[in-house]
Amino acid sequence: QVQLVESGGGLVQPGGSLRLSCAASGSIFSRYDMGWYRQAPGKQRELVAAIISGDMTNYADSVKGRFTISRDNAKNTVYLQMNNLKPEDTAVYYCRSDYMARRYWGQGTQVTVSS
Repeated sequence: QVQLVESGGGLVQPGGSLRLSCAASGSIFSRYDMGWYRQAPGKQRELVAAIISGDMTNYADSVKGRFTISRDNAKNTVYLQMNNLKPEDTAVYYCRSDYMARRYWGQGTQVTVSS
């Protein structure tokens, strides 16, 4: 079982920035494909950004140009830098690992964008 712990969520005003972190257990973190997902009330969980072990990235159209996913394999950590936040970004953000068809989820961290 891969343990994933998210942090960095909170309340921010529109236009503000926030950085989420996801710390993972295990000795082969560099081999994991990692992703950030979010789920707003009454909506399905959706992919926000993903980064594979080779550092290729993918973003949802709604966050392109505003969010950046990155990883530090030495720290077993993946980040999501969120800039120019909008109220529609409000959701619980989840970290997910994917390795050899095994997928694990973190517990989530709340991001609220409100003036």
